[in-house]
Amino acid sequence: MLSFISKRLLVALLVCVTVSALSFGLMFVSGDPAIAIAGTGGRAEDAEAIRLAYGFDRPLVVQYLDWIGSALTGNLGQSIYFNVPVTEIIGNRAGVTLALGFISFLVALVIAVPLGVAAALRPNGWIDRLALVIAVSGQAIPSFWLGLMAIVVFGVWYGWVPISGADTWQGYILPVIVLSYYAIPELMRITRSGMIDVLAMDYVRAAKAKGLPMHLVISRHALRNAVLPLVSLAAVQLGQLLSGSIVIESVFALNGLGRLAWESLLRSDLPVVQAIILILSLLYVLLTMLADILNAVLDPRLRGGS
Repeated sequence: MLSFISKRLLVALLVCVTVSALSFGLMFVSGDPAIAIAGTGGRAEDAEAIRLAYGFDRPLVVQYLDWIGSALTGNLGQSIYFNVPVTEIIGNRAGVTLALGFISFLVALVIAVPLGVAAALRPNGWIDRLALVIAVSGQAIPSFWLGLMAIVVFGVWYGWVPISGADTWQGYILPVIVLSYYAIPELMRITRSGMIDVLAMDYVRAAKAKGLPMHLVISRHALRNAVLPLVSLAAVQLGQLLSGSIVIESVFALNGLGRLAWESLLRSDLPVVQAIILILSLLYVLLTMLADILNAVLDPRLRGGS
């Protein structure tokens, strides 16, 4: 197990180095960052002054090493637009994104796993057909449209919940419902598929033949093996919920990292964009690594194949 974890940590470290290099390189994808910061009305002298002030005239390797060295100490640079440390801006916005992502993920799991199990127990039954409808509609309906409809119906027509902001916990209700709705289909389908495969195994049939109650067959024998692919997918889905909430945050006027990234792009506040991409990418890598380790704990056979 220790060897397995060591190899996964090494892979995660290599991925983190690659991600950091790509995050740094994004500043130069659209051209000279000094010109972007100076703006369309900036003069050549202004761009040159910015180039010297931010060190853009140095070799890229030197700039990258300086940037990653500062990032490792917690210094992600200075916001060009707000003229305050990037960590301060991200710290003020991260709570909204983390709360929205984790709550949506838990809601999706609570709905998707039982529904997937129920659908697998009676294929082509009414629950299975309901699950199919949810899966298809969840992938077909645009998130911004569903969010706007939720605002109109539940916020404007009935006035049950706030339609924007996160000043109170009620402000999270509609965003969580909309965001979790898009994580449910994949989680539900992988649970259903895994349960159908496991229920056909000989050891599950033997447990049924011994007269073990169905709920014990599911909880003690079937579900543990059925959730192995679910663990990996859940890590991916959580990463997507945390990093892909820009549309939901914009629709419901939530001041999270997604909306901050969009605002920073419009303002050419490149250090903030870099930092957000780096943090969310590293979080994504961490989640997938933890999913691999958890799968190895649940299924010892995976350790031998490491």
